[in-house]
Amino acid sequence: MIGLLLLSQAAAIAIGCVLGVIVAGQICACICLVVRYVRHSEKTQQPIPAFPAEQPAQPETTVATDTATESGSDLILKVTDLKQWFPVGKSFFGKPQGFLRAVDGVSFELERGKTIGIVGESGCGKTTLGRTILRLYDITEGSAIYTDTEGKQYELAKLTRKQLRPLRTQLQLVFQDPYSSLPPRMTVGSIIGEAVKVHHIVPKSEVHDYVLEVMRRCGLQPHYYDRYPHEFSGGQRQRICIARALAVKPNLVICDEPVSALDVSIQAQVINLLKKLQREMGISYMFISHDLSVVKYISDTIAVMYLGDIVEKGSTADICTNASHPYTQALFSAVPVPNPHRKAKPEELEGELPSPANPPQGCKFHTRCKHCMACCEETAPQMREISPGHFVACHLFDLQEDVTESDEKE
Repeated sequence: MIGLLLLSQAAAIAIGCVLGVIVAGQICACICLVVRYVRHSEKTQQPIPAFPAEQPAQPETTVATDTATESGSDLILKVTDLKQWFPVGKSFFGKPQGFLRAVDGVSFELERGKTIGIVGESGCGKTTLGRTILRLYDITEGSAIYTDTEGKQYELAKLTRKQLRPLRTQLQLVFQDPYSSLPPRMTVGSIIGEAVKVHHIVPKSEVHDYVLEVMRRCGLQPHYYDRYPHEFSGGQRQRICIARALAVKPNLVICDEPVSALDVSIQAQVINLLKKLQREMGISYMFISHDLSVVKYISDTIAVMYLGDIVEKGSTADICTNASHPYTQALFSAVPVPNPHRKAKPEELEGELPSPANPPQGCKFHTRCKHCMACCEETAPQMREISPGHFVACHLFDLQEDVTESDEKE
């Protein structure tokens, strides 16, 4: 009798456990359905505050627009209000808790066969800007219009990965570090010739001779063909990187600080090589650097970036002789002077560089600017043309214009 009672109790416990597991599973399933419904409703009905709205998907058949307009026929690249925001942290429901504004509304134009220099201190978003234009990162908001040699315009933000593939030969990138950007297990000939074979630049039987010709143009000896990257110096490796980019006959090359890891004498050789190839092939460059002396030598126009924004842009002559934004003036004051009898007096910027995840309100530079006014802490300055082709985003020029207008009225 006692055994039957114990057996019935054990059976009851087992049945209770089974029922408990079934009920718990049903509860978990209900919770998962609720979470999925909430996520779906957030994506479809409630956009994230203070974050640019997603652009509608384009059909895969739409690749290019009509022929370039007359006003932009000489432009190879036109960037308008380009933004690249990275999510920082996620909530329980997968919603981003904040965004790092690496590129926050950048606009500029690049003429065909010319060079634009992007200047700024480390962390200002220069490299992210270049990689976003090439669609190595998906564009958060804004537009980047590329015009090929036939006049067809491509809105890079709206192209799919499949549609971008034919443009990869026309848009190329030279990486900053020549040591880590080359595969160590491939020979120089294989590195340069890989993209030539993939994109069918020349017939298969002519690849070897074509690669040797590209190497000759870039100052590489023919016997380097079967050598590996570890057998070369930094300058030679950078020449290999340049040859790899030019082997596919690009129209636009983004150079991401290509000489920052090289000695000064080697820097001059690489810069002269880039200028020579530009004259011979008509290539356009977007040259990213923090070295103003290098940018001054190679660039036709200069854009100065600070914390994801362009604060000043214009021709090289205007920027170098009439730097108007306080941040640009501070950068030029830090350039070494090649004169032992003249001491450079770099202008010290007060405070620390703000975080792009939490930028200051108003002008982003006001926390470090010696000319800071009350309006700088509240309102972001608009880009203003202070002379033909010379644009500055600073409230100091707003005041000058107000004074000029009042004088004209009097």
